[in-house]
Amino acid sequence: MFETATATLDWLGVIVFTITGALVASRKQMDFVGFAMLGTATGIGGGTLRDLLLGSPVFWTQRPAYLLACLVVSCAVFFVAHIPQSRYRALIRLDALGLALFAVAGAEKAIQAGASGAVAVVMGVVTATFGGVIRDLLGGDSPVILSREIYASAAGAGAVAYVSLAALGAPRELALGSGFLVALLLRAVSLRRGWTLPRYRPRSRLPYN
Repeated sequence: MFETATATLDWLGVIVFTITGALVASRKQMDFVGFAMLGTATGIGGGTLRDLLLGSPVFWTQRPAYLLACLVVSCAVFFVAHIPQSRYRALIRLDALGLALFAVAGAEKAIQAGASGAVAVVMGVVTATFGGVIRDLLGGDSPVILSREIYASAAGAGAVAYVSLAALGAPRELALGSGFLVALLLRAVSLRRGWTLPRYRPRSRLPYN
């Protein structure tokens, strides 16, 4: 049961992020190879970096079905990407969902690997954001993680909520669900209300005495 729930989170995150990558390919009017590359890199990118940093076997090399699923989903989006009225809105909503899923899934995998709570939070953020970074770079866009948007911080908040509740002995389902909701709601509300993080502004130099 424990492994099944973890695998479900992984699958959902991979599929959702693969769709966002393929939607970017559609906006850029790429060919089928572009769809496959962008969708696959987005779907497995965050989990790949997480496993490499944890010193664990990279998940899709052990279970190639993940790779096949990325290719199939990318292929499907190639034929149906024109259906959503606004692909950008669909991209933003799916990205928020994938962010929340991977924030808790990444943190949980780190805990399973014996990492500390702090490392688990970092792995949650890495898993949730790195696929999006790859997607934006390959799509020729500025990575959203480098903007003022509440993005990585939303993933971090979700991972912190999960790790904190797990450390307090809360039921696993409650910890995972709470972490997921914290990340998803924070990202969604920040998009709706235009919340951003403070930006650095140059200051005048202090005069020498």
